[in-house]
Amino acid sequence: MKIEKNSDFQALKKRHAPTSPNLKNVVRAFLSGGLICSVGQCLFFLYSYLGASQENSYTLVTITFIFLSALLTSLGIFDHLARFCGAGTLLPVTGFANSVTSSAIDARSEGFISGVGVKIFAVAGPVILYATLAGTLYGFIYFLINLF
Repeated sequence: MKIEKNSDFQALKKRHAPTSPNLKNVVRAFLSGGLICSVGQCLFFLYSYLGASQENSYTLVTITFIFLSALLTSLGIFDHLARFCGAGTLLPVTGFANSVTSSAIDARSEGFISGVGVKIFAVAGPVILYATLAGTLYGFIYFLINLF
């Protein structure tokens, strides 16, 4: 069967593509993201109770989430959680740690230097680049606004 127009292809694709359960996905992402943030808040209270300052408690929560994300990724559990929770697992720290760890695991067979060292930031690299550029640009604009 030859498809002559783009609109024919779009109609064919729409007929055969499965529908996404958008409401279910949004609810799962909301609840799981909220649960992850609640765990972070509990960790913050725990670290504060154990004597860490407020600033150090925030840092310890971040380090804990990075460690747990990397550990769950290397054990193959994070992917199952992400599949179920959806965007709820994409909190900046957990998603970033997952992308770096996944890249390192995928490249480990090529060695530490030419594999892991080269490809560890394959997914996260653009995020770092554009976040740095955007931060610099916004900082420069802020500087210019405050001059006047």
